[in-house]
Amino acid sequence: MHPNAYLEHVRNVSSGVKARTKILETLESKSSDAVSIAKETSLSYSVVLHHLRLLENESIVHRKGHRPYNWVSTGLGQKRLVS
Repeated sequence: MHPNAYLEHVRNVSSGVKARTKILETLESKSSDAVSIAKETSLSYSVVLHHLRLLENESIVHRKGHRPYNWVSTGLGQKRLVS
């Protein structure tokens, strides 16, 4: 699991952590828009957008430009939660 996929301010359900891990792994190599991330991760667009917003609230990713936004990993991330 990607260490930044665990969020401090939301419940970390297994499926959500897996989805965020896929999204963050995609963003590690390049910035991308939500549609491209959805295609690359085989997640639905709505799931990707939901998790991007959660990650944005935790300052793990941020939006660049205008619609369609390019999402970029900030590299800051949150501490990994111990299970």
